[in-house]
Amino acid sequence: MGTKKYQGIFPALYACYDENGTVSPDRVKAFTQYLMDKGVQGLYVGGSSGECIYQSKEDRKKTLEAVMEVAKGKLVIIAHVACNNTEDSQELAAHAENLGVDAIASIPPIYFHLPDHAIAKYWNDISAAAPNTDFIIYNIPQLAGVSLSVNLLREMKKNPKVIGVKNSSMPVQDIQLFRDEGVIVFNGPDEQLISGLAMGASGGIGGTYGAMPELYLKIFDLVSGGEIEAAREIQNAACRIIYKMCSTHGNMYAAIKEIIRIQGGPDIGGVKAPLVDLTDEDKIICQEIADMIAEAIKKYC
Repeated sequence: MGTKKYQGIFPALYACYDENGTVSPDRVKAFTQYLMDKGVQGLYVGGSSGECIYQSKEDRKKTLEAVMEVAKGKLVIIAHVACNNTEDSQELAAHAENLGVDAIASIPPIYFHLPDHAIAKYWNDISAAAPNTDFIIYNIPQLAGVSLSVNLLREMKKNPKVIGVKNSSMPVQDIQLFRDEGVIVFNGPDEQLISGLAMGASGGIGGTYGAMPELYLKIFDLVSGGEIEAAREIQNAACRIIYKMCSTHGNMYAAIKEIIRIQGGPDIGGVKAPLVDLTDEDKIICQEIADMIAEAIKKYC
């Protein structure tokens, strides 16, 4: 299938915890099946939505193992394996390859502002630990503090396993710049999926997809069919929902997990400290958001 399999809607998997805040393989499996039943094309595991920065290597391995038990051979799985040092990242990369994921992905090293040649070595060292697996660069400068440049991408393209970029920078122009270098690009910011697809993204990887996959799947289908005005209407509805999600006192992912419970989806717990859990007032907002999503799905899907 080559890179053709990297098309469509890929929810970023949320961290799944039990009542004690411990990663729950059973809840990971239930949530994976839930998303698979919605008709998504793949999953992005262990990224920002998976609270990777706050999890141990063991938690991340446990999560990916549970996902693969359910989805291997049924969904395209991209495993984000970056840690804030090369050795741990390589360990997660090798583990992901052994499980049979389709691709691994990595943000650049954070905290210290490293030069391009150091970032390239970090990524290539990670890729070398999974030599038979596709590699996707994760560009999220607003959180990582480092922006992917065209020159750095050209350097990374010397590695034949580098096939694409998950682009979460806000300028849609970046998608065009990276695509011109001959790689696939996933749109990252959920608020601009329609714009990213119009600029040539092969699909989207999104942190709010899990709460309303139906809307994003419909946007993708409409844009693919050239029905831009209809897709824009749904995108506007999704944006209004996202803005409401961002209005809670607690962390947005805590709100999304509550929304999924309200929708009748699996209980996947709360969020890991220092992320902030919901207040009672937030839960009222979550009900309002769930109602907004249900109304949008009824209207557009």
